[in-house]
Amino acid sequence: MNKQRIVIKVGTSTLTHPSGSFNLRHIEALVKTISDIKNSGIEIVLVTSGAIGLGMAKLGLRERPADTPSKQACAAVGQCELMNMYDRLFGSYNITVAQVLLTKYVISDERKENVLNALDKIISSGAIPIVNENDVVAIDELELEVGENDSLAAIVSVLVGADLLVIMSDIDGLYDKNPRENPDAKLISRVEEITPEIENYASGAGTDLGTGGMATKIRAAKIANSHGIDMLIINGSRAENLYDVTDGKIIGTLFAAGTKN
Repeated sequence: MNKQRIVIKVGTSTLTHPSGSFNLRHIEALVKTISDIKNSGIEIVLVTSGAIGLGMAKLGLRERPADTPSKQACAAVGQCELMNMYDRLFGSYNITVAQVLLTKYVISDERKENVLNALDKIISSGAIPIVNENDVVAIDELELEVGENDSLAAIVSVLVGADLLVIMSDIDGLYDKNPRENPDAKLISRVEEITPEIENYASGAGTDLGTGGMATKIRAAKIANSHGIDMLIINGSRAENLYDVTDGKIIGTLFAAGTKN
């Protein structure tokens, strides 16, 4: 596989149990696999969800709060937990990580050049940027419930000139119908063009702790593909699926972009 820079987005459902606490088996396998892939010479940017879910667990909340200040508090507490965990686990493989918290304002105006310069320097220094939306201050996204990291991952992919965006989900890829409700649902392995029919396949939200669903992944694919970047949806429950990606095996659903613009 001739992919030298990959953005990997991991969702809340991969990082945590339904309770919001760390799923240590998944996280440890994920960190080990990403570290090994990086050691092979591939540059990695990790876009992570999970801060609010982890904050909920730390604060003893069983349901996602409805009010914005409580969500901010959960994000603030959970982000500390998240980065402490990543720093410790990646550090065990001698991999340095760097926290990058973004808002839509920072990446949509003249300041995005500063973000790009920082990301490039982090990558060239041999570290892995770990990107998350700054939910502590991005209250408009929290209030409108549109703050999701699939689109953020696509935007980051564009910023860093990635060769591939990999979204790790709680499902194998895009199906022609909901596989949880229809046993005969068929996995779509390759999408050459995002047509209305393809968009109709995406419906519903993700888990109770997350905010994304297949519709947000279609949105991310549009962003990535429009800038010549392939996007792949794979199941995040098995970290070793990333090896299949880098080995060029057919897995998940590929949204093919064709030639870069």
